[in-house]
Amino acid sequence: MTQRINYMAQSPEFFKKMMEFSNAEHGSSVELKILDLVHIRASQINGCGFCLDMHVKQAKINGESELRLYHLPIWRESTLFSPRERAALAWTEILTKLPEHGVPDDVYERVRGEYSEKELSDLTFSVMAINAWNRINVAFKTVPGSADAAFGLAKAGLS
Repeated sequence: MTQRINYMAQSPEFFKKMMEFSNAEHGSSVELKILDLVHIRASQINGCGFCLDMHVKQAKINGESELRLYHLPIWRESTLFSPRERAALAWTEILTKLPEHGVPDDVYERVRGEYSEKELSDLTFSVMAINAWNRINVAFKTVPGSADAAFGLAKAGLS
């Protein structure tokens, strides 16, 4: 795969702002382990090889098990995810695919049963951020693994 354009170099102001937006997740009320799952699942749905590669490596660095990563596409059938994680994955999927008539009340109520208003708001911003990153990296065919050195991802041992 050949990258179409280097959006980071072409629009450095926007890239910087997106990085600031994403880095704000470090102060999120939602656990890092859940955010890793959210990033990976949205990237799977959107077919973003760059982000999927990056976030699987980050999850491994953050201590995620390989089996749970393998089970992520089948999280509904898997017994490896907690109710809180399942709620986050359901929220990620519904906001990533965004149905024609919006988010169904039953999905919202399920997620709201696991998350406070602050947590749900933070989770929603995380889903928004990864979807934005997915869209730009898919559009410009950013090569998976091409930013490993810049983001310290080699320590995941998956390169």
